[in-house]
Amino acid sequence: MPEFVDAYGIPIVYDVYEAAEPRAVVQLLHGVGEHAGRYEALIEALVANGYTVYADDHRGHGRTGLRQWGGDHGKLGRLGPGGVDAARDAVWTLTQRIRDAHPDLPLVLLGHSWGSFLAQMLLDRHPEAFDAVVLSGTALRWPGSLNAGDLNGPWKHLRGSGMEWLSSDEQVGRDFIDDPLTTSTPLLRLFGPIEAAKLFGRPRRDLGRDVPMLLMVGRDDTVGGPRSVHLLADAYRERSGLTDVTVRVYPGARHEIFAELQQAEVRADLLAWLDERLPTRATPSSAD
Repeated sequence: MPEFVDAYGIPIVYDVYEAAEPRAVVQLLHGVGEHAGRYEALIEALVANGYTVYADDHRGHGRTGLRQWGGDHGKLGRLGPGGVDAARDAVWTLTQRIRDAHPDLPLVLLGHSWGSFLAQMLLDRHPEAFDAVVLSGTALRWPGSLNAGDLNGPWKHLRGSGMEWLSSDEQVGRDFIDDPLTTSTPLLRLFGPIEAAKLFGRPRRDLGRDVPMLLMVGRDDTVGGPRSVHLLADAYRERSGLTDVTVRVYPGARHEIFAELQQAEVRADLLAWLDERLPTRATPSSAD
């Protein structure tokens, strides 16, 4: 289990899943309160299709958080010294390690939810580092476009796990609650208002690099949903100058589209989009 130490002395744990003949590398950024281990099916599909995957447990989260907090599961999700900026910078450190290890392969940044917000921040600062960006469960990081209230509000009457907002598959919410490496504490309480406010921002003007981007959300996603994701797409086109921005909205799907009932369709759409932009390397023919 590889790791590196961040600027505050905290070991960041990550995994590497090697494709047999990689055409590109995907850096996967998980959401708040969870960890990279929840993306097994997605990672397997990527690796099988020629994408080496790097996935860390962010600052305060999963295995990183458990070590950071001395095994105290009650503190999982709390970022610790440096807060949001330190979490972002640690992810960037991993990006640099990936680039050093695979200098000749394209790099795809794939972020979900909070991970998609970290990805937006990294793209603003380092557009030259990424060859494609995929954001799921994402939103425009702007007041009025991000839901700071009860994400489970529409499903409160079900009196279930309280995590129905994640997926229409009830088992996903139950598994989340039972997972010893997750926390259901809301982001605002985990981060505090000052750190949470650092998540606000808009795509940078004149990014200077035309990076292909795929935005994927469930129609019933209460974090941002279709309206917010279309505003985000418009901002990347109009402010940042991106010309290849694709939006996919999945009817009947909630926040975690990679854990939804139609997850196979979602993975297929992602792979098709990547395949168009990152074709396999041509191999010499026998006639050469």
